Amino acid sequence: MLRSEIAHIPVSQLAEEFGTPLFVYDAESIRKRYRELAQFDVVRYAQKACSNLAILRLLREEGAAVDSVSANELHRAIAAGFSFERDPKTNVEPCVYTADIFDRETLDLVVEKDIPVNCGSIDMIEQLGRRAPGREITVRINPGFGHGHSRKTNTGGDQSKHGIWLEQIEECKVVAARYKLEITGLHTHIGSGCDFEHLSQVCGTLGKIALEFGPGIRMLSTGGGLPIPYRPDETEIDIDRYFRLWDETRRSLEEAFRHKITLEIEPGRYLVAESGYLVSEIRAIKHQGDNLFYLVDAGFNNLARPILYGAYHPISVARKDDRKESAEEVEVTVGGPLCESGDIFTQEDGGFVAKRRLPKAEVGDYLIFEIAGAYGSVMGSNYNSKPLAAEVLIDAGKAKLIRRRQTFVQMIQNEI
Repeated sequence: MLRSEIAHIPVSQLAEEFGTPLFVYDAESIRKRYRELAQFDVVRYAQKACSNLAILRLLREEGAAVDSVSANELHRAIAAGFSFERDPKTNVEPCVYTADIFDRETLDLVVEKDIPVNCGSIDMIEQLGRRAPGREITVRINPGFGHGHSRKTNTGGDQSKHGIWLEQIEECKVVAARYKLEITGLHTHIGSGCDFEHLSQVCGTLGKIALEFGPGIRMLSTGGGLPIPYRPDETEIDIDRYFRLWDETRRSLEEAFRHKITLEIEPGRYLVAESGYLVSEIRAIKHQGDNLFYLVDAGFNNLARPILYGAYHPISVARKDDRKESAEEVEVTVGGPLCESGDIFTQEDGGFVAKRRLPKAEVGDYLIFEIAGAYGSVMGSNYNSKPLAAEVLIDAGKAKLIRRRQTFVQMIQNEI
């Protein structure tokens, strides 16, 4: 389709002012998605989806807590204004570390700063217990099954590395007790995408596991993985139904334990994906036999999801000028500038090249990859010595640069 604006600012104006490739985010889209989750006691943003400090700050101001999966994500959270101290008004931990391992730097940091930890392995419990006995922890459970839009995003079951296997719960309890670590919460996350049949099984399984741990449990985290519609035929998730399933589990545990259970949700993609656009410029149009290629200045160094998962992103065209051509469409394959055959945006899972019907365009027009706010910029690389793209946040009609384009000097500054 043809698109002239992003959040009421002309695409050509954004490209001329900030250059391409360029990530653009609509702040109001993020706020809207956050407010849709108000039924949950805590909305904990999984910052791995998009960890720019301006995005983190925006969500903090909305009231979100944050999840971190590395030492530097913990540092990012602090830089964006989050705290390692429990909020005395809400009794919520603003910042939590969730992983399946401690690297040495992260273990030192969580011990020094007393950062809450969500443990995904028994070795994590052992290592934390030796260094900091007597603390509270939560544990991530692998319920024995999972679900995801791709096998690479399925985070449950015996082929997933994530979480403590359900048959090791007794061992988990024994190791925690050895170091007087109090297990106060349970977390699960079975993958990206939501199938309500699977979700119902997860709710039931986690409820039973919580009963095994006993009344020390005061928090349930539903994890993330909330889907958003990428393709025209996909529908939005029923958030009310999603909440009701988890709330039923929560209420049954409250009745059994006779105290309140806090219900957390941990969205990443759901909050930021639709807010983001990757703006690129068409630099060549090529006929290869019967195939027509639009080649742009963005590659999988900017947006890796198509080459990783065969992920689909809506694509639109913006004119470089005000010409009034018809919206005639042609079948095209869209590729990037990298010296790699896999640098194709219109591909399916397994690497199969596909075509897309797009408006007829010229060199110098702009190609926009939509729904690119999640796992876009954060997966960026310097492959082929390409610089990391600039990022812009549009808020209240104003476009603000929130990350400068990487320079060559910055790219090589740590090389010796």
